[in-house]
Amino acid sequence: MSNKRIIVAPDLSALVEEAANRIAARISQSGDRAAICLTGGSTPKPVYERLATEPYRSAIPWDRTHWFWGDDRFVPLENGHSNAGMALRAFLEDVSVPSGNIHPIPTDAATPEDAARRYQAELERFYGRDQLDAEMPLFDLVLMGLGSDGHIASLFPGAPALTENDRWAVGVAQAGIEPFVPRVTLTIPAMASTREMLFLVCGPDKREILGRVLSGENLPAASAQAVGELIWLADRDAAPAAYPEGTTTI
Repeated sequence: MSNKRIIVAPDLSALVEEAANRIAARISQSGDRAAICLTGGSTPKPVYERLATEPYRSAIPWDRTHWFWGDDRFVPLENGHSNAGMALRAFLEDVSVPSGNIHPIPTDAATPEDAARRYQAELERFYGRDQLDAEMPLFDLVLMGLGSDGHIASLFPGAPALTENDRWAVGVAQAGIEPFVPRVTLTIPAMASTREMLFLVCGPDKREILGRVLSGENLPAASAQAVGELIWLADRDAAPAAYPEGTTTI
């Protein structure tokens, strides 16, 4: 599982273009429909904005592309902390996506656990079965960020959810980093059910934690897997000195 590589881009602009290219390529290779799982944070926002401009705006088959989220804060879409709300404002409201192709985590549920159950049910309906099959990944691409503490999605260091192997989504009562609001997250097996997992890491403040993850330290991000490719896309400022500009198999 997981053909792991690190791609070091010279700067943020090049990282954004590489990410947009990889997302568009996965969609074009997907067949009848595509499933892209988005992430939150500041790094993916310019990638989303780029997808809404040419040539991607015209090239992406929006009518057969479905958009999901790996995690979200348990807040309304209108709240500034909402990952889905950010993506909607950054690009999904500006392109021709059918409303039925947008699948935000239902943060209007009574509790985070209820939202997790509802989201898993929606994923199962889309997938057409309730058991993940490595021969038929749930997603074509899962976009990921890297937290300053090594967390991924809303799976924080030491969290019991890191060892959850049955459920696809779980509620997170207490976040390990600001903002300290409850969250809902996909589990590692659900996120691993993808043809490509693409991490976006930029800025000098991420260099230390990226180095620790790539060295195999016991952090949530080091547990990330994919049935297909696992790509660490970093800009020069974030990449440890051991990794030169370009692509390296790790």
